[in-house]
Amino acid sequence: MPDVTFVAPFFAETTLRFISALSRLEGVRTSVISQDPSDRMPEGLRGRLADHVQVADGLDAGQIAGAVGTLRRRGQAVDQLLGTFEELQVPLGQVRDHLGLPGMGAATAENFRDKSRMKDVLRAHGLPCARHRLATRDVEAGVFAGEVGYPLIAKPPAGSGSRGTFRISSGVELAHLLAQMPPTPERPLLLEEFVVGDEHSFDSMTLDGQMVWHSINHYFPSALEVVREPWIQWCVLLPREAHDPAYAGIRAAAGPALKALGMDRGLSHMEWFRRPDGSVAISEVGARPPGARFMHLISWAHDFDLFAAWARAMVFGRFEPRERPYAAGAAYLRPQGEGTIRGVEGLQAVAADLGDLVVESRLPRPGQKTSGAYEGDGFVIVRHPDTDVVKEALWTLVTRLRVELG
Repeated sequence: MPDVTFVAPFFAETTLRFISALSRLEGVRTSVISQDPSDRMPEGLRGRLADHVQVADGLDAGQIAGAVGTLRRRGQAVDQLLGTFEELQVPLGQVRDHLGLPGMGAATAENFRDKSRMKDVLRAHGLPCARHRLATRDVEAGVFAGEVGYPLIAKPPAGSGSRGTFRISSGVELAHLLAQMPPTPERPLLLEEFVVGDEHSFDSMTLDGQMVWHSINHYFPSALEVVREPWIQWCVLLPREAHDPAYAGIRAAAGPALKALGMDRGLSHMEWFRRPDGSVAISEVGARPPGARFMHLISWAHDFDLFAAWARAMVFGRFEPRERPYAAGAAYLRPQGEGTIRGVEGLQAVAADLGDLVVESRLPRPGQKTSGAYEGDGFVIVRHPDTDVVKEALWTLVTRLRVELG
């Protein structure tokens, strides 16, 4: 009987879906290591687990290794150690290396976590990505700006998505950023050329080093623009036409990129741009499942449970791809400003117009504090066999729904 341990710093809603999927696998024993106590899990899920160990810091490799030792003393074998949180991948790799467990090691995990190292690997293999420079001194940042020109993108080397990312449009803005965040060898700053084009994601499953399935999303607008402009409502569209010739460039680059970085088994999340001339540029890759409800979007579009499919792939190395009978899209409900949410204006009229196009939603709750996240404080997912119908529904959602503050 496979004995699998899942590491979860906290029991977020999506994290619980991954744990639940593992716990429902027939013939598999599942344990959990987390900062949260077990009583923060639903009772039914707790009853399906073999054990739980609480730690003070769920991102600390030493504490995770200690918790594995505790589980083994209690009779759990811990054949596999899994986790889906971005910041967890390197600590998990360190523990696997230390204990001789299968799965991605720390060196490979660093290829994905350190965005400068990632781009060095990609460029060394002739794969398309933005030009970049890891600046440890102000002068290095200035030299790179002179070579590439403005605008530039500045981000921490171990960032995730567009968090902590800035667009620099001039030398004055660069000087201001360097004054606020002076780069040092201990805290370098990653600079990239600004790629003009449409932003997408490429989410894929890899088994035994071979990409066996993929899905492509469109961002409207780019995640960086949403971060910079608080008034923008973000949308993500998963078109039904997964094999459109327009995506040939990224399909040709994605598999070799994952192989170069060392992906062996699991879901990965790649962000990329399609330039006006049709060429592609890989922005970054995470060696973990996608966030921002993309797991839900893909599940709705393919009419299957991607969480359950992930669990089978990770434990048994099996993944059965499904055709995509639907397009799907998510509109992220984002208040304009900070404060306390009072309600959602336009909800009844939009619900009447969209009807059964809406397949999942979580609305901001009255009294809820705004999060400030670009994913917003709620979402609505729609699906339909026709991609254009989904596009129109997303436009309806972002133009007619308004999160009110009070």
